[in-house]
Amino acid sequence: MERKYKHLFFDLDHTLWDFEANSEETLIELFDSFHLNKYFDDFNDFHARYETHNLYLWSQYRKGNVDKKTLNTQRFYLPFSEVGFDDIAIAQEFAKQYLAVSPTKTRLFPNTIEVLKKLQPHYQMHIITNGFREVQSKKLKNSGLAPFFKNIYISELIGVQKPHPYFFDYFIRSCNTSKKEALVIGDSLEADIEGAIKAGIDQVFFNSKQLQHEKNITHEISALDQLLPLLL
Repeated sequence: MERKYKHLFFDLDHTLWDFEANSEETLIELFDSFHLNKYFDDFNDFHARYETHNLYLWSQYRKGNVDKKTLNTQRFYLPFSEVGFDDIAIAQEFAKQYLAVSPTKTRLFPNTIEVLKKLQPHYQMHIITNGFREVQSKKLKNSGLAPFFKNIYISELIGVQKPHPYFFDYFIRSCNTSKKEALVIGDSLEADIEGAIKAGIDQVFFNSKQLQHEKNITHEISALDQLLPLLL
């Protein structure tokens, strides 16, 4: 059977590696070890404040408005300071431990390994990620994902964030393939899908949360095993 695509480019966080579950597990552990119940009503209070700042800072990081160090510290310092815990040194230590612990977590989306095993004989598969370079390879190794992927393309090493066109052009050239032979699979309408559309690459929107949108997308799935009838 002649297949349309030869290369599959998967986003990592929120697509294969269950970022929300793994991050929350890490934050609960750190919330307890740093005794943050002295400052916040409970973990949910802390987590809600953290999520607000984290989402905003990541959006600014993708646009190049803040650097990595600022993002990683301020996403914890800002919720701390909101409740009167104004200690930048503790926020920095918390951030350091978060980056050390979170990549040891191994929760994946349902059927991830099974789907990758079925796709691997037929495609070259790669990771494309905006995540920090010091944690992404650890996530892949610890969760058992590493053997499935030939290349890992990390925006920090390439020099631009998804959805910048250069990021997409870079991995196409690196694989010595054409855009027609490539398929991008990811959860972010902004970073993955819009980036691929603008680069002229087909996409699969992994819409596990059933978000409403008006994008003209090549394919859309709500579970990873829905890739199989599309690609095999």
